[in-house]
Amino acid sequence: MSRYAMVLDRARCVDCKACMVACTAENDVEIGYHRNWVRAAVKGTFPELSMQIEPGQCMHCDDPPCVRSCPTGASYINAAGGIVGVDEKKCIGCRYCMLACPYDARFFDEAAGIVDKCTFCDHRLALGQEPACVETCPTKVRVFGDLDDPGSEVSRLMRTRNTEKKLAHAGTAPNLNYIID
Repeated sequence: MSRYAMVLDRARCVDCKACMVACTAENDVEIGYHRNWVRAAVKGTFPELSMQIEPGQCMHCDDPPCVRSCPTGASYINAAGGIVGVDEKKCIGCRYCMLACPYDARFFDEAAGIVDKCTFCDHRLALGQEPACVETCPTKVRVFGDLDDPGSEVSRLMRTRNTEKKLAHAGTAPNLNYIID
């Protein structure tokens, strides 16, 4: 059994947004929406300013509130890897899952009338490929793999680097980990 996760190194991100473009193209996401993102924020006060770049996407939580809040069962956790998904056939577009997600990682696809989100490119994983955002990143910000495989790069990074989980206090047990050292 696999338990998929991602480690992100913000210090490597140059805000090129190649990950966003690759994801949008790979998953045929409607123009104006994104399954992943790179956000930049200016920190400090003049003249002591810095910019923090924050790549992100669905956290593929082990205890996702989006799944608990879905009245139709359209939001689910795939037992084969822990990927949080949306069954398009069951989604009624109520957007309860969007309200429940503390990471703002879902959006409403107006054309399809359903909620959409990152899938870790599960269709690519089935072919032995990495998610498009990981494959295309020129500075290797995103590292994807199986936490249950001790030899995977993700497992190695989790053992050797200091990481944090976004909103860890929310109790969602997210599977995106940010390097902090």
